Parts: sequence; C-alpha cells; structure tokens
Amino acid sequence: MKLPIVSSGNKKTGDMNMPSQFKEEFRPDLIKRAVHALWSKARQAYGANPEAGLRHSSKLSKRRRKYRGCYGFGISRINRKILSRRGTRFNWVGAFSPQAVGGRRSHPPKAWKVLERKINKKENRKAIRSAMSATLLKEVVAGRGHKLPAEYPFVVNSTVESLSKTKEVEKLLLDLGFAAELTRSSQKKVRAGMGTMRGRKYKRKKGVLIVTSGDCPLLKAAQNVPGVDAVEVKAINAELLAPGADAGRVTLWTEKAVQTVADEKLFL
Repeated sequence: MKLPIVSSGNKKTGDMNMPSQFKEEFRPDLIKRAVHALWSKARQAYGANPEAGLRHSSKLSKRRRKYRGCYGFGISRINRKILSRRGTRFNWVGAFSPQAVGGRRSHPPKAWKVLERKINKKENRKAIRSAMSATLLKEVVAGRGHKLPAEYPFVVNSTVESLSKTKEVEKLLLDLGFAAELTRSSQKKVRAGMGTMRGRKYKRKKGVLIVTSGDCPLLKAAQNVPGVDAVEVKAINAELLAPGADAGRVTLWTEKAVQTVADEKLFL
C-alpha cells in the first residue's frame, strides 16, 4: 500500500510504502477483546467488609431446659442476639441472618474477585495491527462519524513534530482539511444519568489522533485542542486507535512514525 506524504501546507511532497503492519486483516472482534482487556485493568476492586453483619454474638440455644434458650417461645429459629434481659427472661432481636436487620448480605460483592480480563500477547498485537489498518480504510473511518477531507488517508511530513504551540496545531489541522472534524469534536454534551454527579458531567466526541515517532513538542502542543490526542508510536494501544471498541479513528501518522514501525518491527 502506498500513501502520499503531505506537508503542513497541504502540499504533496512524495509517496511512502506502508509496512506490513498496516496490511493486517480488519478484525473488529479482536479489537473489542483488546479494548475490554484494557478497560478491565482500570477497574477498581470493590466489595463489602468480610465481617460485615457477622460481628454479633448470635448463638441461641434451641434446647428445652436451657434458661437462655428460645424453646417454647413460639418464635422462628433464626440467629438472634440478646436485646434485653430481666432475670431469666430474655428478649432477642434477629441478627447475623441475611433477612434480619443488621444481618449479613446473602451474596455481597467480593473485594477479592479478580476483575481483570487477560488477553494473549500475540492476540493483542494482532488487534493493534488490525486497528492500525482500520485507520487507513476511509469507509470504516467515515462510518464511525468522522468528517474527512477528500484526500484521506495520507501520511504527514515529519516537520510537524516540531510544532510547539496549540494554535499551530489547530492551523495544521485546518490546512489539512479537518475543519468540520474540529467543529464536531469541540462540541460538549451533558451526560445522561447519575454520571453527572460523579465527576464526569460532560461528554465529547473523539477527534483526530496524531502519532509521532517519539517525544517531541507536538505532544504537549496538541493537549488543549478539543478531542485531539497525540501519542508516541511505541505507546499506541487498541483503545487509542479504537475508542469505545469501535475501530476506525481518524489518525495522522507522521513519516518518521511509519518509518519507526517498519524499522523496529513494532507489534509483530
């Protein structure tokens, strides 16, 4: 597969052969597994205290002639704790049992439960390669809702990695024909449901992903552009390339980043 190399002024400066990683078969099922594996690692363990509802001394004798027993009182034989006492007369209240107030839960969430879903290394690499190839399939990217220029896909000249200001990154994307995409990703909406009360009130659509060859000023300059992400090529994963397990994010690969994929045989 050969793609044109475009400069920051949207002028073609040459062509580039894409390495074999970009020729992987499109596998949405594998990509979904890889993204879910990443999500599961981010989950925080939760659960009830193992001793919750079990702290009461609720042993109650059912024997006939035991003065502390409940035999002959016409009450159900659930675990009870002593509420009050007058001589040899006891008053009890239900405890310990799941149906009693203050009792344990029948099946509480267990804090020791393993929430992480594992995925094989080869399977994860194949999922990343599949997500990489999906970024070059115009119909898949457009089907995800992105607003694309007519020339997409293309490779960006490596000089863009030296951009150090946010307004320069915005100008680059506008020159490359992503004005409609920037408008789309800049819109915020209020999330439906209880999430508005839990620190995630707003939602914003994912926009352009810029992949660089390594650490460069562009990574910091692109942080404040709404919806735009910039990442080193060695740090990409299935979730960055396919947010929400939906493959086909619009992605700009720099010339050096593609060369790094080929030279270092990444994700093979």
